[in-house]
Amino acid sequence: MHGAGQRRTTIKDVAEAAGVGVATVSRVLSGGSASAETREKVLAAAARLDYHPSALGRNLRRRRSGGVGLLVPDITDSFYARLADGVLSCARSYGEPVTIGVTGDDPERESELIGMLIEQSMDRVIAVPSGDGDAWEPVLRSGVNVVFASRRAEPEVADVADVPVVLADDRGGVRTAVEYLTGLGHRKIAFLARRGQSQRVAAFIDALEALGVPADDELIAHARASRDSAYAAAAGLLQRRPDVTAVLTGGNILGEAAVLAARELDVRVPRDVSLIMFDDVPWAELCSPPLTVIAQPAQDIGYRAAELVLRQGRRPRTVTLPSELIVRASCGPRRPR
Repeated sequence: MHGAGQRRTTIKDVAEAAGVGVATVSRVLSGGSASAETREKVLAAAARLDYHPSALGRNLRRRRSGGVGLLVPDITDSFYARLADGVLSCARSYGEPVTIGVTGDDPERESELIGMLIEQSMDRVIAVPSGDGDAWEPVLRSGVNVVFASRRAEPEVADVADVPVVLADDRGGVRTAVEYLTGLGHRKIAFLARRGQSQRVAAFIDALEALGVPADDELIAHARASRDSAYAAAAGLLQRRPDVTAVLTGGNILGEAAVLAARELDVRVPRDVSLIMFDDVPWAELCSPPLTVIAQPAQDIGYRAAELVLRQGRRPRTVTLPSELIVRASCGPRRPR
């Protein structure tokens, strides 16, 4: 029992007491798969802490709080801000409130937020998943209506494979960008990626191979979900591989990092390195030179995801919206070195 003024036990408290992750607690308490030892630890911790799932009702299938939960990696990233704006715009037309959580592209933080949504009996959830498909099984089994936006959860295990998703045409965008760069004579093309962009990386490799350009693993650099990590990855790539003549970045924070790193290292764009960035953000056109971009309909992605999660009836498995290569001045022909 909890006295007046005493803090209510949360799913995170149970996870810490049992020495497991929040997603594991959610899985055990919703009847999902777990070892006998893990199940015993979780149930013992829950009993010891007098934990009762759901703040608003113990039967998740019968009692809902209403509203939409939205999980994004970074609300300061203009792409995710525009995606959130699309969700808010659609939800407003349905008269539904939206609760926004920021995951930082961290699977552990995402699991905590998923646990909180389960506790709050949230009706519907839209998420840009961090990549941990296992974390989503408990919330799907509880009957919550989930739609993914911008990317899928990986691995696509069990119920997760059936979650509707709204995507930009990443593959088409990458292919057009690589064709454009190879048409300018570039062969040493690098890709700067962050967590959750495995599909873009795969599309990049496929596009190179389709054009007869060998894919070099050393030319694919990965960054964590922070500006510091993005800068370190961009600077490291340009220093480690001075033979690179073109760089494609998987997002606007990575593009910003590439511009800053090139400036610091006295690498001229586009004379020394051509640059193409995913996401058309306002500053891209204000750069010197203005950046060539793969534009994605971020706001439309959010709006369509909200439509899918809010409307009744049959829903498509995948909605793919077009992307567009906008050519500006950051790319030029490969120069002999």
